[in-house]
Amino acid sequence: MSAEGSSDRPRTVITFGTFDVFHVGHLRVIERAAALGDRLVVGVSADELNQRKKGREPVFSEGERLAIVAALKPVDEVFIEESLELKRHYIEHYGADVLVMGDDWAGKFDEFGDICEVVYLSRTPAISTTALIEKISSGA
Repeated sequence: MSAEGSSDRPRTVITFGTFDVFHVGHLRVIERAAALGDRLVVGVSADELNQRKKGREPVFSEGERLAIVAALKPVDEVFIEESLELKRHYIEHYGADVLVMGDDWAGKFDEFGDICEVVYLSRTPAISTTALIEKISSGA
């Protein structure tokens, strides 16, 4: 249990992602997020949200991506993230003490500092799901 705070309540960390074509960069961010608390909750982007956010369907369905993330040892709970606009609701609903996002989102979620700690983690260099999908699609 975390030494921070006097509560016996576990320190809950929440993070979000598409987690499509799961790779070591995804695993590292989940491991690093889990290390910031006692309990890790992960929001997996809905297929429709991914379509709006990235302009393409994910390679793996939300059900498949949810199952992959849920099977990871550091993950305590998963849910489908339906909308980016519901981040505050998700943070409050899951009682998150820490919100973890990739540093490509740096500054974009600082508004939640009033209800939790906001941490931006650096991404794994040279690993990108989009680049992997493009490479696979091109047959390279």
